[in-house]
Amino acid sequence: MTTPFPFTAVVGQDDLRLALLLNAVSPAVGGVLVRGEKGTAKSTAVRALSALLPRVAVVPGCRFSCDPAAPDPSCPDGPHRTGEGAERPARMVELPVGASEDRLVGALDIERALAEGVKAFEPGLLADAHRGILYVDEVNLLHDHLVDLLLDAAAMGASYVEREGVSVRHAARFLLVGTMNPEEGELRPQLLDRFGLTVEVAASREPDQRVEVVRRRLAYDDDPGAFAARWAGEEAAVRQRIVAARELLPRVRLGDGALRQIAATCAAFEVDGMRADIVMARTATALAAWAGRTEVLAEDVRQAALLALPHRRRRNPFDAPGLDEDKLDETLEQFSGEGEGEGDDDPDPGPEGPGGGGGQPAPDGGPEDDGGAAAPPENGAGGQPQPSGGQEQPAARAADPFRTKVLSVPGVGEGAAGRRSRARTEHGRTTGARRPRGALTKLHLAATVLAAAPHQRARGRSGPGLVVRRDDLRQATREGREGNLVLFVVDASGSMAARQRMSAVKGAVLSLLLDAYQRRDKVGLVTFRGSAADLALPPTSSVDAAAVRLESLPTGGRTPLAAGLLKAHEALRVERLRDPARRPLVVVVTDGRATGGPEPVALAGRAARLFAAEGVASVVVDCESGPVRLGLAGRLAGDLGGTAVTLDELRADSIAGLVRDVQGTSRRAA
Repeated sequence: MTTPFPFTAVVGQDDLRLALLLNAVSPAVGGVLVRGEKGTAKSTAVRALSALLPRVAVVPGCRFSCDPAAPDPSCPDGPHRTGEGAERPARMVELPVGASEDRLVGALDIERALAEGVKAFEPGLLADAHRGILYVDEVNLLHDHLVDLLLDAAAMGASYVEREGVSVRHAARFLLVGTMNPEEGELRPQLLDRFGLTVEVAASREPDQRVEVVRRRLAYDDDPGAFAARWAGEEAAVRQRIVAARELLPRVRLGDGALRQIAATCAAFEVDGMRADIVMARTATALAAWAGRTEVLAEDVRQAALLALPHRRRRNPFDAPGLDEDKLDETLEQFSGEGEGEGDDDPDPGPEGPGGGGGQPAPDGGPEDDGGAAAPPENGAGGQPQPSGGQEQPAARAADPFRTKVLSVPGVGEGAAGRRSRARTEHGRTTGARRPRGALTKLHLAATVLAAAPHQRARGRSGPGLVVRRDDLRQATREGREGNLVLFVVDASGSMAARQRMSAVKGAVLSLLLDAYQRRDKVGLVTFRGSAADLALPPTSSVDAAAVRLESLPTGGRTPLAAGLLKAHEALRVERLRDPARRPLVVVVTDGRATGGPEPVALAGRAARLFAAEGVASVVVDCESGPVRLGLAGRLAGDLGGTAVTLDELRADSIAGLVRDVQGTSRRAA
């Protein structure tokens, strides 16, 4: 068994360690979402926490880890008698990003359920994680329906599996920890709200702290056992403190004054709903217990707000999570005095205060779980190439985004679940049935009965039950929506450099980026100006990154339109190898005035026809303005096999006809 890196040897990352410890003291806090760049000890700290959790008593032979002192009356392996059980370490269960729904919640044996009426159930990861830790690395890349199931189970403390009228319920109470790199895409605000606490982590920029990070990591890699032994005393101290805080937690008093501060803080920061108030109350109580106190103080409320509120203030994907600490202090000061100090005159501050490390080392670094360092800054503004001709203009500010109608890819795909184009998915309306390929996941009951019915006499049926064989089972085929790859090809040349026009262009692209975020698309950004094109943002799920690159996009120079299209074509080719099921939608933003080199317009037309030959859905946003219009963008759209729309039409209701145009031209191209 691999020796985990000691939790108390993690240098720095005080907020991360505190948030994890508070959930260990009180799982009702609701888990932790850890956001940060790669190589910042996210995974290391989570894996190390499991070694600190107290051992759990379980009913021998129970696959659902029932507590022998209070067994679950509806346990599928029950009923159990109350009595002594066996002890085992608390588990840490990892949920892979590519896990199926059956792997998460468990699966019923549909064949036995129909033929014998037996609830034959194979537990999933939620059952394995009961009374332990469920860890989801890269939770932002997990399919939405899995995140919904996961968070519902965490909120209710139970998991339900229902298939065609057969249901199984089992307890599923666990400490939920998710980690994510925001550069790879954000969670929806609704899902962010379901995590109790959120912590932002970053690698230290202090050389001494980074030296200590490397020193400890190398020592651990050389001899994990010896390194862990050096920290055994500190680990035992924190483990005992967790046990003591759990025992003290029921006696902690949350006074009216602290409650008013919590309510006033949530109201002042305009947090939606009441979940934030409840999480703050539970967090403040856990902070007091961790400090060894029985009274919640204002400092507990302040720390709880810093952990529970920043991610709940994020209203759209371009908002940075955060909290104005001056405003927080003013709110707490305004509502201080009421109820505070109602208990002891001099409450015991605990061994090291509410944020004490409990044997943790001084904040002087942190292990690099990925062995990497911070990514170097990009060269130039937005990673753009310098133009070879023309004067570069400063970046124009994007106009306010607006709501757009749906641009969809024609046909029916089989890509990742999303909200844009039609696709065959695991979730959606049932459209038919087929023989299962591999494990049966969605039973089509009527088709299964129809397949089994003609064979009942030959199979010797004598009772009321239907004799069902494996060959009779039918998988339901369903149609839902998929996410696409929306690749923006943006003209940043001198002909687009008028600040008012470029501001409108950026506003339009920003609006489409917001739409892509809401529809769970991947996005990419190609820009062209001067003498070359640049893949400013490789296809990613992070629309935030695309918005940042767009905002800093300068303009100037010639218009190498063909180079931009060829760069986009190459980006699609590479992405097709990585994710062949995800269909692309190319959005070209230009006035169509290609310049530079011999016959630039003809060269751009030949490059565009590469997309048409492959049936790639495309839209040209025509940015041409002025009294004289050459119609080059419309000609480009024809070469692409797509359609052209002006900036004004993009904002108007007439965009509804754009979807029909995209579909119609794509069918003609096919």
